[in-house]
Amino acid sequence: MKNNRNIFIFTLLCAMLIVMMAQPVFAHGEELSTSARSAVVIDSATGAVMFEQNSRERLPMASTTKIMTALIAIEHGDLDREFTVDSDAIKVEGSSMGLREGDRVTMRTLVCGMLLPSGNDAANAAAARISGSVEGFVRLMNERAAELGLEDTHFVTPSGLDDYTDEHYSTAYDMARLAAYAMRNDEFKAICSQQSIKVSFGDPPSDRWLTNTNRLLGSCEGIVGVKTGFTDKARRCLVSACERKGARLICVTLNDPDDWRDHAALYDSCFSRTECVKLPASGRCFDVPVAGGSEDTVSARSDELNVTLPKGIAIETKVCLAPFAAAPVRKGEQLGSVMYYLDGRLIKTLPVKAEQSVPARKREKNEWKKLLIGVEKLLERFG
Repeated sequence: MKNNRNIFIFTLLCAMLIVMMAQPVFAHGEELSTSARSAVVIDSATGAVMFEQNSRERLPMASTTKIMTALIAIEHGDLDREFTVDSDAIKVEGSSMGLREGDRVTMRTLVCGMLLPSGNDAANAAAARISGSVEGFVRLMNERAAELGLEDTHFVTPSGLDDYTDEHYSTAYDMARLAAYAMRNDEFKAICSQQSIKVSFGDPPSDRWLTNTNRLLGSCEGIVGVKTGFTDKARRCLVSACERKGARLICVTLNDPDDWRDHAALYDSCFSRTECVKLPASGRCFDVPVAGGSEDTVSARSDELNVTLPKGIAIETKVCLAPFAAAPVRKGEQLGSVMYYLDGRLIKTLPVKAEQSVPARKREKNEWKKLLIGVEKLLERFG
């Protein structure tokens, strides 16, 4: 009996150890890990990497592809004009918002349909409407990716369905940068942050409710988006955004069987590594020489800005002022800039503006005469 008891205790301890080893370690100051094949957390404002795990590996990204599709659709504009969906475009496998031949929709409804229930039919219908064909829209997607500097991203479909040529891919890092950019668009953020939303479509259109597949909304503090994804090839993919302490972090996991828990734990850890700081030279006063003014100099000040940043981040500051201001100088006139760089990349610019007006100095008649003679001599010289 004693041996059986010892064997039971030993087996229980081994099982507990295995469970403990399977959990990601996220305690402050310790090594972080996830169950994902690839993962990254970045600060949305600066692009600073808070955590990474094979973040530059090219992998299929499933329906997180629709971040790009939705962004282009929103940027295309004319979101509320009604039109009939392309009957061929909506004939696509996988997740759907329920479009049928002859349905009338708006582009806004399609964006909701691709970001919440992850409708492949919505993505294709938007592509056909904007570019005339799915193929034409894919070219637009790749052009946009190049503009955004997503060097390890290539699209083959607007929906993210598996591409059997292995040419539909991205990286956790590229997808985080794309999400950070997309979340600066108010329309995009407003839609992807909703747990459910009422839209109208059909033949004739009628009200429907769409439900978001992103389970982090409402279950994890501060989550404001972004997009889920799954295919047999890509497995579970998740791009999320979280706002706490005045900061916004973006987390991406690709091929992650435990993505919900990994994202929540990563946010808890990474937000503990942020701090609110005043940017160097923000709120600082400068004296700028004034040419031809009633005063020799004018006071100029940059805006004061407090931001939440990763602790210990090294930001380079450059102040660029005009060599002089020509009178008259108006209050609020920009006379320079304060620029902030991270790893050589410009991340923020603050204007330096005049704090008061400086009128032009009144000239005596003989001064104007001397000035006129000087101008005439200059014209004769170059005439």
